[in-house]
Amino acid sequence: MSSDNPSILSHISVGTADLQVAQIFYDAVLATLGCRRLHTLPLGISYGKAFPEFWVQAPLDGKPANVGNGSHAAFIATSVQAVQDFYEAALKHGGTCDGKPGPRPDYGPNYYGCFVRDRDGHKIEATFYAYEEAVT
Repeated sequence: MSSDNPSILSHISVGTADLQVAQIFYDAVLATLGCRRLHTLPLGISYGKAFPEFWVQAPLDGKPANVGNGSHAAFIATSVQAVQDFYEAALKHGGTCDGKPGPRPDYGPNYYGCFVRDRDGHKIEATFYAYEEAVT
C-alpha cells in the first residue's frame, strides 16, 4: 500500500450468504459514489477507489453470515445528489430503507446522509458534509 493512502482504515468486511447477489447489489450501489470492484476472489469481493477498503465475503468459519448490532459502514459521498443516487440504487437492487436521505443535525450542522440495509441486513450509509451546498 502506498504511503499516500488517505484512509485511516485498511478495510472493513461484511459477510454474505450469497456472494453473487451481494456483488450485483454492491456493484450498483457503490458505483454511485465513484467506487468500483477491485477484487473478485472465490470467497470475496472488494471495493474502493484506489485501495480495497470494503470487502464482502463468505464467512471464513463456514457459519452463516450475520449482522453486527450497532455497526455499520459509512461511505463518503461527494454531493447531496450522490447520497440520493446511493439510496435509490440500494432500494432498486433489493436493499431496504433504514433512514431516508436528508440532513442529520444530530450528527453536525452540515451532515447529510441516508441509511440502508443490504440484502444480508448489513447497515450501510452514504454521507456528505455539505459545507458549500445548501441542505434542505
